[in-house]
Amino acid sequence: MARRLGAEIISVDSIAVYTGWDVGSAKPTAADRAAVPHHGLDLVLPAATFNVATWLTAATTAVADCRSRGRAILFVGGTPLYLRALRDGLAELPAADETVRAELMAEAAAAGPERLHARLAEADPPAAGRIHPRDTRRLVRALEVARLTGRPLSAAQTQAPDPLFEQRLMILDVDRATLTRRIDRRVEAMFAGGLVEETAAALAAPGGIGPTAGQAAGYTEAIDLLGGRIDWAEAIRRTQARTRQLAKRQRTWLRSFRNATWIGA
Repeated sequence: MARRLGAEIISVDSIAVYTGWDVGSAKPTAADRAAVPHHGLDLVLPAATFNVATWLTAATTAVADCRSRGRAILFVGGTPLYLRALRDGLAELPAADETVRAELMAEAAAAGPERLHARLAEADPPAAGRIHPRDTRRLVRALEVARLTGRPLSAAQTQAPDPLFEQRLMILDVDRATLTRRIDRRVEAMFAGGLVEETAAALAAPGGIGPTAGQAAGYTEAIDLLGGRIDWAEAIRRTQARTRQLAKRQRTWLRSFRNATWIGA
């Protein structure tokens, strides 16, 4: 499609931003990148903190570059939060407060992230509905924003839409049984193809693996495998289960996008 349109590709994937994490993010191959220019890959080391605002800044720079050369653009990937930022822009949210964040992280460590999710469900049901009960990082951020602003995160995120540009959204729709089989095979191939070695290399590098990257499906389990907390079979099983949950949440997110074209695949 990129060749037919004379387009370049901007990755919309929150794991492909990490340098060295090729297997677990299914990055385009060297041949793919030689055939069509790609942007948004290998932006930071796994030790770095990375969020949607950082990605949107990188994407905006890539868009300007493509436009300056008269190139069309395809945004390709499955991180709905990034897609929403493209569509609606970002609300003005407060910077992180380390004191508040440390307090919430300590509560999650002591009582489990489900406790934070229950609190968020009472204070901000829409946000709680979009965040997995064990997604500590996003739960902490949602509660942090509510405490610092006095407003729920879901209300703040609906303010001041400022899309990067108008775009057509096409969603590839795979039936659940087929998707489940593909996920299970994909996870097995990841572990056989170097995912654990990628994780070990990142752990050994200066700074190690940051809290954002460390929550990625597959890499979390590889960390536990390397630490002796689970065995190989359990790492695969957990990753398959988490990836199926992720796919379900992605479909829920994508159904909320107006005027999207769903394509059977």
